[in-house]
Formats: sequence, C-alpha cells, structure tokens
Amino acid sequence: MNTITIYDVAREANVSMATVSRVVNGNPNVKPTTRKKVLEVIERLGYRPNAVARGLASKKTTTVGVIIPDISSIFFAELARGIEDIATMYKYNIILSNSDQNLDKELHLLNTMLGKQVDGIVFMGANITEDHVSEFKKSPVPIVLAGSIEETNQTPSVNIDYEAAAYDATKSFIENGHKHIAFVVGPDVEPINVLKVNGYKRALQENNLQFEEGYLVEGDYSYDSGIEAFDRLIECEKKPTAIMVGADEMALGVVHAAQDKGYSVPNEFEVVSFDNTRLTLMVRPQITTIVQPLYDIGAVAMRLLTKLMDKEEVQDTTVVLPHRIEHRQSTKSK
Repeated sequence: MNTITIYDVAREANVSMATVSRVVNGNPNVKPTTRKKVLEVIERLGYRPNAVARGLASKKTTTVGVIIPDISSIFFAELARGIEDIATMYKYNIILSNSDQNLDKELHLLNTMLGKQVDGIVFMGANITEDHVSEFKKSPVPIVLAGSIEETNQTPSVNIDYEAAAYDATKSFIENGHKHIAFVVGPDVEPINVLKVNGYKRALQENNLQFEEGYLVEGDYSYDSGIEAFDRLIECEKKPTAIMVGADEMALGVVHAAQDKGYSVPNEFEVVSFDNTRLTLMVRPQITTIVQPLYDIGAVAMRLLTKLMDKEEVQDTTVVLPHRIEHRQSTKSK
C-alpha cells in the first residue's frame, strides 16, 4: 500500500505543501475555506502526518521515551501505567523499551530514543551509575527517574524514602514483640537496597537488638529466590520469628516455602513485604506490606517531565512520596 504523503494532499487540494503543513499544525494563518478543503482531502486520502517529520519542523515530536527494566514485572507494569495515563492526559505518545537492567543496553536505548527525537525520557533502572549520569547530562531533552535512586541527586527523580520504610516495617515487628527479625533483600549492589538495609539495621540498633549476619539474605526479586531465602533462614541456629522481604514476588516465595514445610504464617513466622503490588492480595494469608504508591510514582514522574519539557519553573526536582504499612493477615494484629 502506498503511503500518502503531504505532496499528494497538496496536489489533490491544489494548494502548496506549506499550506497543508499549516493546516496540519493548526496554524491560524489559513483561510477557513482553504482549511476546510485541505481537511476534506486529508480525510478522503487517509493522510497521516509523520510525527517525526513534524517534529523536525517544530522541534517537538510530542513523544516521550520510557526505559523500563522489565515490562513483565508487575512492579514496573504498575509504574508504567501511571506514566502512560498522565502522558495521555497531556497528549504525549510513548515509546516503551525494555532494558533488562543491562548497562550497555540502557545507554544504547537512551541514544536510540534521543535519535528518534523524543521530547523527554522517563528512566527506570536499579543501578544508576556515573556512566548513566554523564549520559543524562549530555541529553538535549529532560530526563526523570521513576522509582530509581541516583545518589548525587543531579537527575530529577520520584521515589519514597526507602530507608524510613524499612525502618518502619522493622519497628512494627519489634513492637509486636519480635527479637529475631530477618530481612530478605534484593541485590545488595543496588542503592535502594542499601537504603533498606540501613533502615533495618537502624531499627535494630535503636532497640538494642543485635544485627545477625545470617538474618540478612540476598535474593534477586524472583519467587524462587524467596523460597531459597526461607530455606536458608530456617537453618540459622536461632530461627527468626519475623521476616521482612524487599519485594512482593520474593515474599510469596517466602510464605509458600514456610507453608510447604508445615509452618504457619503468621503464627510461627510473621511476614511483611515491600511494594504492595496486587500479588500481596493473591496469596493466603494476604501479605502485610509497605505501600509504595507505584502508580503515583509513575504519574508524578511523568507530570514532572511535562513541566521540564515545557520549561516551567520546578521548585524541587527530587520528589519523595509518602509510604505507609498496610496490615493484613501475614502479621498478627496488635
């Protein structure tokens, strides 16, 4: 099928290409009768203006790039939903790309998107390195991080206070009378997980509880790593009675591993998870969780990006949203 071009529309309507361009871009300097004639031809021929070509003329493509580690992850899917809804509200199209948490791929995608003339980028990645920051600085368009920490705060970002959230969850265990509290955390190279571990340790220290090396188990966010973590924890000389888990899918692994071995959650092990994706409601007992407002993080990141793209004044580019603990059946009620 032949693509209809602006040239075809101009010839058919018997006007110049510049006139067609003005009609398409909503320029008021076109006679109403001419505008009507051009729009009728566009409709009849089924002409679709090329967003990139229009972008070259106006230097704006009304397209935003979104770089996401893994679209199949329920965590990132909920973030992306918030980005998408706000983008639609502000009439931006989205190009979504999976980076698989691979540095080379992330930087390659960044440059590919800039080559596609996007007006801005929302970036999600667990490990924002110096290489990332120097690439971000070179970018001709604004970049906002969603649910991702960049320790120098040179890049606009939207997150929760991960250290405080882990502290609050650990403290809620302590208030429930627990002295042996384990933490199944994601990869320890990621800044967010370092913050969570700091919060966990601070709560123990403030309440005169010994930090036990064996109680801190690293997983990779997967269900299987949750199962493996639980199997390791029950080998400890003194079994923990409470387990905080750094992500919902791992928490399901922990709960199921406990049940498969005949333990009761919450009677023998209380479990608190992180994130509050809908997975926490799909298991019995339903899991008590730190609510990270994933949809809001995506939505606020996209809104911040629209302001930066429009060169509006922004007071604070490091946004910290509130978190809370949602008590369900995997912990005993106080």
